[in-house]
Amino acid sequence: MSTAIDDFGTGYSSLTYLRDLPLQEVKIDRSFVSGMHRRSEEFTIVRSMIDLGHNLGLRVVAEGVEHADDLALLRRLGCDLAQGFHLARPLPLAELLAWLEGWRATSEAEPLTGHPA
Repeated sequence: MSTAIDDFGTGYSSLTYLRDLPLQEVKIDRSFVSGMHRRSEEFTIVRSMIDLGHNLGLRVVAEGVEHADDLALLRRLGCDLAQGFHLARPLPLAELLAWLEGWRATSEAEPLTGHPA
């Protein structure tokens, strides 16, 4: 079993969680990902969260990836995994399993580290 902090950077998520909890993963909230092309502050926050996560030995997931340029920038920043509408919309289980099978068989996409989040 692995543990992740979801929506990191918003709400009740805190740096103390990174220090005190036995985590394997941190998920960057979509609000930061969606603004990283428009505001230099958002870009700096995303880059810093990726660096912080990696420096702590955590896998870093970006939420809310809705455009190809989001995915390209996250790749350049070294983000491990991504999830969002650009990759796939939410699906019922049966459709998800069929989508995954098709993705494995025919995908020309380059996931950040080999698998969708």
